[in-house]
Amino acid sequence: MATAADAPADTAQREARFFFIMACVMAATVVSGFGLNALMGRSTIHVPWIYHVHGLTFMGWTGLYLLQNTLVFRGNIALHRRIGKLAALFIPAMVVLAIWLSFVTLQVLGGPPFFAQAEFLFVNIAHIIVFAMLAGWAIAKRRETDWHRRLMFGAMATVAAPGLARLLPLPLTIPYTFWVIMVASMVFPAIAMIVDKRRYGSIHKAWWWTLALPLASVVVGEAIASTDAAKAYVAAHVEGTPGGERPAEAFLPPGF
Repeated sequence: MATAADAPADTAQREARFFFIMACVMAATVVSGFGLNALMGRSTIHVPWIYHVHGLTFMGWTGLYLLQNTLVFRGNIALHRRIGKLAALFIPAMVVLAIWLSFVTLQVLGGPPFFAQAEFLFVNIAHIIVFAMLAGWAIAKRRETDWHRRLMFGAMATVAAPGLARLLPLPLTIPYTFWVIMVASMVFPAIAMIVDKRRYGSIHKAWWWTLALPLASVVVGEAIASTDAAKAYVAAHVEGTPGGERPAEAFLPPGF
């Protein structure tokens, strides 16, 4: 049975084309989600500087992922490998910024209303850690192309979830908002699994990790957030700030 690792040249090129197309789709999803948010007036440039640094860094990752798949599709593997070293800088920066921004957002805005505040913090932390795990694992597997590109795909699908979320009717998903977002983002690896099955006759083992780990982040984050200790911690964090003026639990936005 053929696999991604020992595929003939024409099959390898088709696989590279598929990953390039999906990179374009995921990048477009991220840009569309945040762009729509801006056009509808749900975001503003008048926010603390960390919001801008966070946004530029995560958009930079999206651009890097798209560029890397473009280089592979065009056969420029040497440049792909040289530029790939940037990922080792992006990953820890993204983890720090994502966690930092979650704390800041709780105090500045209270977090999105369709999340409970403790849920927002702890699922976000678990989510970005899983992104780092998949991306770091992909780097460690860089000499095994089949694993490398699938794990990195899973990392991108995971970190694309916030952009995708902005295209969904999230107020209607309370109290299962994080589950809806994560399941929706898993459509990307699900498509890839179908393609693998049709092309090779089996599903690569890496894909199961790209599903299991992000879903586990929601399970772990929600479990922590449901504890009295977590709720008390977040309540103390937002006390005396604008974020402390909203309910701790998820609620429908005014006027909805």
